[in-house]
Amino acid sequence: MADTADLDWPFFEPRHRELARGIEAWARVHVPQVHDHDVDAACRALVRALGQGGWLRHAVAGTAHGGAGETIDTRALCLIRETLARHSGLADFAFAMQGLGSGAISLAGSPEQRAAWLPRVVRGEAIAAFALSEPEAGSDVAAMACTARQEGGDYVLDGEKTWISNGGIADFYVVFARTGEAPGARGISAFIVEAGTPGLEIAERIEVIAPHPLARLRLAGCRVPAGQRIGPAGEGFKLAMRTLDVFRTSVAAAALGFARRALDEALQRATTRRMFGQRLADFQLTQAKLAEMAATVDSAALLTYRAAWQRDQGRGVTREAAMAKMCATEGAQQVIDAAVQIFGGLGVVREMPVERLYREIRALRIYEGATEVQQLIIARELLKDVKERGQP
Repeated sequence: MADTADLDWPFFEPRHRELARGIEAWARVHVPQVHDHDVDAACRALVRALGQGGWLRHAVAGTAHGGAGETIDTRALCLIRETLARHSGLADFAFAMQGLGSGAISLAGSPEQRAAWLPRVVRGEAIAAFALSEPEAGSDVAAMACTARQEGGDYVLDGEKTWISNGGIADFYVVFARTGEAPGARGISAFIVEAGTPGLEIAERIEVIAPHPLARLRLAGCRVPAGQRIGPAGEGFKLAMRTLDVFRTSVAAAALGFARRALDEALQRATTRRMFGQRLADFQLTQAKLAEMAATVDSAALLTYRAAWQRDQGRGVTREAAMAKMCATEGAQQVIDAAVQIFGGLGVVREMPVERLYREIRALRIYEGATEVQQLIIARELLKDVKERGQP
């Protein structure tokens, strides 16, 4: 049973509390704890179910096209991701990628682009993908090598993208490519590339420790109409960063969901497992570990929902979102590792809840800005504040 005491925090409004209870009730019925071995089919089914349940409305902006509001409510996004992650990492993935993959269209798409794609994303009828990373351009987006040259009324894209979530099952990809208006990050544009477009190829499916659809894309003479460029030419880097800014805090929320589930499982195990004539929970070493886990979970929750609340107030959250992501993902890794230890041998048995969590959490410390990148962001913001205030 999920602890709902946090919903009384002043970060939330009554509508958020209602939303949290609604997604929890829905997830208990509609989200399987263990998915079959056909991850592609399971992911497609989850997207459809999330669409039919009305939850994807919260991952898209614009009521005219099915969104829950004119802008994305960060607290709602985080509450949904936290709940889904507590039930299933793949369900969280399916929800989050619909938002991230269509985020550039929500933020800067033309009326025609929004009308064509966002309603289908909301209904779970079109699977979205965000194609930014390359073999030599992950955290360093300015090193992007994929190009898009204009030929008449079209753009021709050439290059590779990798680590693309939903790669191989997406109905469309938002692809970022260098159009050359300026050097470095300033000469990048974004394009909608539909699956099946000639010149777009799934070069490789990538298998990772927590299975989900992931692929390397190859674009070779891939021609798309100029009307499928999202926003002004040369503004793609800013658009990518704006998209990531919307969803970065929600990565912390997903990690928080994983950590909460691990703590719940550890408490259940510790209070029912008997050793040497007493419960595992009666040992002081176990109590100390549970106390550390609980404090880590609450610390992550406070940082996560501070950042989410602050963003919903229209304030900048560069430092706060980085702190939330860093602390929540690193903390969740520690909490889950401790849960595995409390379970002992059962903790490493395939498909046990804590074993699944152990595999799920590792990627969150890397994607959408690795922990080391978050450290650099936090330090940069601190030093900028010192400079603006002047030396003491």
